[in-house]
Amino acid sequence: MVVSEANSLVLHKLATSDRQEFVTRLQGSFDVGAAAYFDNDSSDPVISEAEIYQSMDHPGADTWDVREGGNGVGGAVVSIKEGGLAASLDLLFIDAGEHGRGLGSELWAAIEAHYPGVRVWKTMTPYDDTRNIHFYVNKCGFRIVEFFHPGHPDPHDTSPAAGAEERSIPDLMFAFEKNRSPLM
Repeated sequence: MVVSEANSLVLHKLATSDRQEFVTRLQGSFDVGAAAYFDNDSSDPVISEAEIYQSMDHPGADTWDVREGGNGVGGAVVSIKEGGLAASLDLLFIDAGEHGRGLGSELWAAIEAHYPGVRVWKTMTPYDDTRNIHFYVNKCGFRIVEFFHPGHPDPHDTSPAAGAEERSIPDLMFAFEKNRSPLM
C-alpha cells in the first residue's frame, strides 16, 4: 500500500511478509556505514535482529519500506508519541548499494511531509559515526541535545543489551532533536 510519495521516493507500509528481508537490508546498510568509522572484526551485525524487531514492534511504530521506481532503496521506523506532536526516528537506512545519491535527504523530507503535525523529532546515533552526525545536523536540521556515556547513561534505553554484563563496549550516543514551528 502506497502511503506517501515525495520526489522519486515512495513510502510503503512494510508488509509482514517482508519483515525478514527488511531486517537483512537494514543490517547490511548499517554494517557498511559502520565500517567507515569502526573496526569491527566480529561477524556479528552492528545492529541485532532483536533490536530491529523491538523498534518495529514498539507500540505506535510505523515501519516504512522505501522504494524508488518500484525497487527497495531504504527504510525507516518512526514512533509517534504525545498524540502525534512528537516522534522518534528510531531507524533510518538507505540500502548499501544506493549510498551517495542524496536519497537519505529525500527520505527524511518524505517522512517529515508524511507527519506534518509532528513538532518535535528525536533520534540518536553513535558518537563516532561522523557520517550520520553530518547527515542529521547539516542535512536534516537536527541539533545535538545530549551525549550518553557510562557516566551519563540513557535512562530510556530498553534495548535487549541495556545493562547487560556481556556488553563489552558501552553505548556512546548523541541524542538529536529537531523542533518545527507550528503551522501558521
